[in-house]
Amino acid sequence: MTVLFCLMAFAPIKAVSAPYAAFVVDARTGKVLHSRNADTRLHPASLTKMMTLYIAFEAIKHGEISLDTKVRISKHAASQPPSRLGLKSGQRIKLRYLIRAAAVKSANDAATAIGEAISGSEAAFARRMNRTAKALGMSRTTFKNMHGLTQSGHLSTARDMTTMGRHVFYDYPEYYNLFSRITADAGIKTVSHTNRRFLNSYRGADGIKTGYTRAAGFNLVASARHGNEHIIVTVFGGRSTSTRNAKVAELMDLGFRRAPSRVRMQKPRMPRYNGSAPKTVVASAPAIAPSTAPGYVPGTAGKTIRLIRAVKVSRRPPQRPVTAPAPELLVAMKSEIENALEEAQQTIATEQFAAAAPTKTAQPAPEVTSTPAPRPAQAILASVTQKTAPIVVTRVSTSGGRLWGVNVGRYSSHHQAERVLLKTALKEMTTLDGSLRKVVRRNTGFDANFVGMTQQTAELACRRLQARDITCNTLGPT
Repeated sequence: MTVLFCLMAFAPIKAVSAPYAAFVVDARTGKVLHSRNADTRLHPASLTKMMTLYIAFEAIKHGEISLDTKVRISKHAASQPPSRLGLKSGQRIKLRYLIRAAAVKSANDAATAIGEAISGSEAAFARRMNRTAKALGMSRTTFKNMHGLTQSGHLSTARDMTTMGRHVFYDYPEYYNLFSRITADAGIKTVSHTNRRFLNSYRGADGIKTGYTRAAGFNLVASARHGNEHIIVTVFGGRSTSTRNAKVAELMDLGFRRAPSRVRMQKPRMPRYNGSAPKTVVASAPAIAPSTAPGYVPGTAGKTIRLIRAVKVSRRPPQRPVTAPAPELLVAMKSEIENALEEAQQTIATEQFAAAAPTKTAQPAPEVTSTPAPRPAQAILASVTQKTAPIVVTRVSTSGGRLWGVNVGRYSSHHQAERVLLKTALKEMTTLDGSLRKVVRRNTGFDANFVGMTQQTAELACRRLQARDITCNTLGPT
C-alpha cells in the first residue's frame, strides 16, 4: 500500500509566489527521474508531519507508547492554530485518534499532542526529529516543531522530504492505509481528507494529503502506482491548489514514462532505533577520602562525573536444550508398539471368526488360565510420551493475518450500503471471495466494508476495483 503526504495550512488560501522545487523518484529503487532545485532549503510546512508520524510509529513498535495510550492534551497543544481537531486543554484522548487526525486532517493540535506524549515537550521532540532525520540521510533538514507551521530555521528540501516519504512507505507499511482514507474516526469527530480531488482524478494515486502556508506555498508529496511501477513526486511552492495538482500529475506522467517496468527492489535501510536521548546520572566525587570511594578514578576529585546507565541491548535468553531419547530406547519403543498392535489385530480377528461360526451343542467350558490382558496401544503411547523430553506448546494465531479489509464508500442508508457490497462482490469475485461484508454505521452515513482479508489481498482488491472505476480504500488493523 502506498502513501502520499503534504502540508497543512492555516492562512487564507490565495496565490503566492513561494520558491519552486520538484523531485521525482522511482520508489522501488530510489533512482532520480527528475530534479529541479531539489536541494534548496525551503519551508516544508505540514510535510513535517511525516516525521512526526514516523517517530510515533517507531515509538509504538519499540514499546515507548501504545495506540490505546490516553494522551492528556496540554494548553500548548490545544492553542495551536488551524488546521485543528478541536482538542481542549486537559482532555484525554487515545493516541490512535491523534495519529488519524494528524495523517488525514493534518491537525496541528493533534501533531503537537503526539510529540509531547512521546518526548514530553516540543523542544525535546524536535531534537529527536533532527536525530532521526540525520539517521535517514536528510542532511539539509532542520526541524523546530512537530506540526510544520512557519518558524525561523525550520527548513527542508524536496530531496529530503522525498526520502522521508519513501522511508515511511517501506519502514512502516502497516500504517500506510491511514494516508489514503477519505474519512477517519478521530475519536471526538469524523475527519475528512484535506484534498480528495487528486486522489479521485489521477489514476493509480492511492493516498494524498495537501495544504498551504504563505511562506511555503502549495506543497505536496504524492505517491501513485501503475502495475509494477511506483513513483513518488514532491513539489514545493505551488501557486494554487489546481496548478499544483496539475504539475504533480505532469511529473507523475513523466516518472511513469521514464521508469522501467521491472527493476530489482532496493528498499531503503531502516535506521537503527535511537529512541529518546539517553538518560544520565550525575554524581559528585566525595570531598573526603576520595581514594576510598568505589569506582574512584585518580584525578577526578571535586569534578562532576556523568555515568551513562541506559541499557542499549536486551538480548533474548538462549533456548533451553532438549535431549533426544537414546537410539536403543527408540528401537525398543517401536518394537513394543508394533507387538501390541499385532496382538490387538489378532484378538479382533478371533472374535469376529467366533461370532460368525454356526452354533453347536453346548460343551463344558474349558478351564481358562488367568493371563494378563495385552496392554492397549494407547497405554503404550502414554508411557512412551512420559519417557520422552517435555513438549513445549506455543499459542498459534488463528487469524492468519486477516486483519485487513477494503471500504467501497459511505452511503445514506444501511440498505444502500448492503446493495453496493453485494454488487461489488459479484463484480470482483476473485479477490473478495472469502471476505465478509460488513456495514458500519457512522455519524455521517453507513460504510460499506469487506473485512477479514490479508494485507496483500486487500491491496490487490482495491487496485482491481479502482481499475473498474469503483471507489476503494484499504482498511488496516488500526
